[in-house]
Amino acid sequence: MTRFCRPAPWLALALFLAASPALAASGPPPGFVLTDNADLAFTSPDGATKLEQYMKDSEDLFGVKWQVWARRGDQMTELKPEQGYGAGFRFTADSQWLVRMQKTGSGSQDLFLYHVENGAFVNATKKSLSDLAWAYFHSRRDTKNMKLDYHISANLMKGTEDGYRWLGVDWPNNRYLLISLSGAMDKHPKNVAVKGLADWTCRYDLKTGKFDVPQMFAKGNAEALEWEIKR
Repeated sequence: MTRFCRPAPWLALALFLAASPALAASGPPPGFVLTDNADLAFTSPDGATKLEQYMKDSEDLFGVKWQVWARRGDQMTELKPEQGYGAGFRFTADSQWLVRMQKTGSGSQDLFLYHVENGAFVNATKKSLSDLAWAYFHSRRDTKNMKLDYHISANLMKGTEDGYRWLGVDWPNNRYLLISLSGAMDKHPKNVAVKGLADWTCRYDLKTGKFDVPQMFAKGNAEALEWEIKR
């Protein structure tokens, strides 16, 4: 008679673990340390998401790496891409959208847009929000021939949280982002110290994914195209 033997508990557990998929690690990899800089810690308006920034040091200045992780309960999600500097963040009032203001060098900055999907923040656009803004800038008839060489920066204007009420507008909350673009040129007249673009403003619609320039910014944008500092 064949005798049935119940496997030992430890063997059953080992077989179960071997057949189970490996759980993905949650949180930064070894070597990344949470910064104690309070200015680099952010919490969503609803209090559900906390942003933590981790740095991996290096003897080489250009080898320093930063990662941003969004903590929501026990879940942690990395906000990509990894960068060489810490970043600033702004949420919309409904805590569903998040903009990353990412320094990339001296006087240079990119913007990245994230949106909540299945309870976690993910990249909302394939390209960075700043790349999309610059593409819109160069697509216009009055700006397409402007070439900038350094201090190229895309900035998120204050007011994201309340629909830019400080400007006297009555736009819907959680709908628009105002972005200002700046940069400088290598070539300019000898009597000019700096020439370039200064705070050219456009608006991004979170609902449609399209850019426009409200009429209220037309005059300022025309002046931004002619910006220079004479010697």
